Amino acid sequence: MVREEDLDVVLVPLGLAVVAGYHLWLLYAILRHPTRTVVGLNALARKRRVAVIMAVGIINTEKNGVLAVQTLRNNIMASTVLATTAITLASVISVFIGATAGRSPTSPSSSTTTSSSSSALLLVYGSKTGQVFAVKYLAISLCFMLAFVCNVQAIRLYAHASFLLGLPPGGGGGEEGAAEDFAAYVARTVNRGSHAWSLGLRAFYVSLALFMWTFGPIPMLACSVLMCVLLYFLDTTKDYAKGIQHMHREMSAQKDSTV
Repeated sequence: MVREEDLDVVLVPLGLAVVAGYHLWLLYAILRHPTRTVVGLNALARKRRVAVIMAVGIINTEKNGVLAVQTLRNNIMASTVLATTAITLASVISVFIGATAGRSPTSPSSSTTTSSSSSALLLVYGSKTGQVFAVKYLAISLCFMLAFVCNVQAIRLYAHASFLLGLPPGGGGGEEGAAEDFAAYVARTVNRGSHAWSLGLRAFYVSLALFMWTFGPIPMLACSVLMCVLLYFLDTTKDYAKGIQHMHREMSAQKDSTV
């Protein structure tokens, strides 16, 4: 029988292993079977969109150019909101830890604080030591910092892609091979920005499970399993895969025909 103090040592690594195992499987599915995942299908759709926008004759139209830049601007705004939220939450947790650690046990409000904290600890089933709570807050802060860094990188890549979309294909040389290589580079830049944004969003998801850890290892494990189940239905798709696969095959056939 596992003691209450030892539940964190057993259940928390198990919950993290469930989340890590699911994302390792998702990475394998994206690399090996991209058309079965939403991330892979969206990457193919963005590649198709960039190829259409940067086609010769379309890039010169004002409507398509404004639409492309406006779409990237919306993505930049979404990444900015997530980055601001992440760094704000990390700062709030740091201030809370500093205020808690700096409180003297002989202060006049120590008795009131002790009584309120002891009543709050009744909701926690697991280790209630100060070191464990410090590890909890540190883990949550690291998730928010990772989300901040990923969203900042997404902003950088989206801003660079919006600059590249305004350039003529192939640098204005008119060579078809150079134009295709340049369009592929722009598509990779857009996809890298989207992948950085997705990683930042995943860090928010993991921080939710770590936040449930503050109420004990059992809620953390339950949240991890439930989150992976819900993410499975959000990350996999079968209904709209045929259309994207057909467009991808058309692009490959057109590229082979021009060689």
